[in-house]
Amino acid sequence: MTVLLWILGILAVPTVLFALWMARVFVKEYRKELKRASQSPGTEDASEVAEQFGLLPPERQNTDWAAPLPAGWAAALNAARGGDWRPAAKVLHTIGRDWERRSAAVSLFAEQAAEEDAWLLEWETEHPDDPDAAVVRARSTVFLAWKIRGSKRAQYTTREQFEGFHRTLVRSREEIARAAALNPDDPTPYIAEIWVALGLGYPHSEMDKLWAEVTARAPYHYEAHFSALQYWCAKWRGSEQLATGFAERAAAGAPLGSLLTALPLIAHYEHDESEDSAVDRTPEMVARVDAALADAAAADPAHPRLPELRHLLAYYLSLQDRDEAALEQFKLVDGYVNALPWRYRNDMAEYYCTIRDSSAAAVAAAAEPAA
Repeated sequence: MTVLLWILGILAVPTVLFALWMARVFVKEYRKELKRASQSPGTEDASEVAEQFGLLPPERQNTDWAAPLPAGWAAALNAARGGDWRPAAKVLHTIGRDWERRSAAVSLFAEQAAEEDAWLLEWETEHPDDPDAAVVRARSTVFLAWKIRGSKRAQYTTREQFEGFHRTLVRSREEIARAAALNPDDPTPYIAEIWVALGLGYPHSEMDKLWAEVTARAPYHYEAHFSALQYWCAKWRGSEQLATGFAERAAAGAPLGSLLTALPLIAHYEHDESEDSAVDRTPEMVARVDAALADAAAADPAHPRLPELRHLLAYYLSLQDRDEAALEQFKLVDGYVNALPWRYRNDMAEYYCTIRDSSAAAVAAAAEPAA
């Protein structure tokens, strides 16, 4: 009996350790929003205050997008889901050489093709050398590879998943090369290859060559920079130092309105291991947020990535107790939550509303007349 108890005790150790690790993750993830919520003045329920500002509850937040899709894109996506490729082709043809919008639209249609590609196969059959169809195909294969891998950490990903992931990424390289050859000025195929570089582990020298191809065509492309920053993060192929250096150089050299001031904020978020918001309130972080505010104000209101920067601004302004400015950004994006920092959470809508509501409560309390 004693031996049996010893065996059971030994077997229980991994479970206990895993439970402790999960508890630590839980505490770390919730500490910031709980701290902000506890600091919110006023006695009214924060969600009720948010409603008074016209803000939506968690169940009415769209978790698919960071913002409403541009005019015509949603209809084209629905048509592709129904098997008709022509509206998607029209969208890409109309966009032309607007590389920011092109890469965003390609990603939208490619993600759908990774789920069901009968409509894309028909497009390719009717127009075998169409560069728009080719770039959607290349991007969709990259999406498919990551779908095969799954979103869990490596230790929770099976060998079969990894083999399928690597095999599909290798296949995508030929499709990417074909798309690039059909439209040599387009940076979009090279942006897709950044995610191949990340997944297959391109050496830094090879990534530098790929990056030169991107910037030769679009030196201040937001999606390209976001993707490259992921490669340079410690969780993938770089380090905190490399990611931060890349982000700061890109932001410093970019024109106002390019949105690349988001990069230092993203690099900070990706490597933030702290358990409170003190690291988000430093003079350096306040300066980064101020630079991003100026960048957002100067940007084209129709820039497809502007809402992503606004989500980041709302988050960090809230953590810095700059609640009026935070609420202004929240109002501009409310209703859509698929963006950093909410995107990494299973409860993204609830997490978004927790941070948002604390700023709304603080603004409402500050507006109340003194007793």
